[in-house]
Amino acid sequence: MQERRTLFGRRKGKPLSARRETVLARVLDARAIDLSRPPPAPLEALFPRAVDAIRLEIGFGGAEHLMHEAQGAPDIGFIGVEPFVEGMAKAAAAIDETGLDTIRLFDRDAAELLGWLPASTIERVDLLYPDPWPKRRHWKRRFVSAENLDLVAKVLKPGGTFRFASDIESYVAWTLAHAGRHPDLEWTAEQADDWRLPFPGWPGTRYEAKALREGRRPTYLEFRRL
Repeated sequence: MQERRTLFGRRKGKPLSARRETVLARVLDARAIDLSRPPPAPLEALFPRAVDAIRLEIGFGGAEHLMHEAQGAPDIGFIGVEPFVEGMAKAAAAIDETGLDTIRLFDRDAAELLGWLPASTIERVDLLYPDPWPKRRHWKRRFVSAENLDLVAKVLKPGGTFRFASDIESYVAWTLAHAGRHPDLEWTAEQADDWRLPFPGWPGTRYEAKALREGRRPTYLEFRRL
């Protein structure tokens, strides 16, 4: 049994139905990444068929973006991280329905997975609308930190990208400050639309739609691994 680290926030919401529990267990049994085993070499061997590259999404929520990306890029392998059971159950249901074989899952702290992954093996890391922990006394709980950015930079291939989206101005400024100080990351923006407009092919998410309804403007940041 793998040891579970304590996460800030809740891991469970409403109880799952028996059917959703069954689907979740079946999908995780086949797709969950086991950190007690060494990563395969090459890392692409995580997937049952050949893939050209691997992308990682941290905190995929309802899995709308993860599924959109996987369905649109059949030659890319995806690793989705989500510690909350409700989000993982939604991803499991979508994977079970579509039969996609290019998605692996991890249901614990993303920092554990980043530490396990070999250096220079990931094409892109996405952190989209993470928990902003808006109160100043809770900012230390934000995923973006010097330590976690070190891990992100480690796993990215040279030229790979770290993408961040948020509608919380303080978290955007926080991320720009932390990533701006990192010696291996470079902000790619050249004009205002580069952070004002969504990423190419962006499908939107329910959380983003709610933010827009409530008058909050999202920001989209991209950093390149040097």
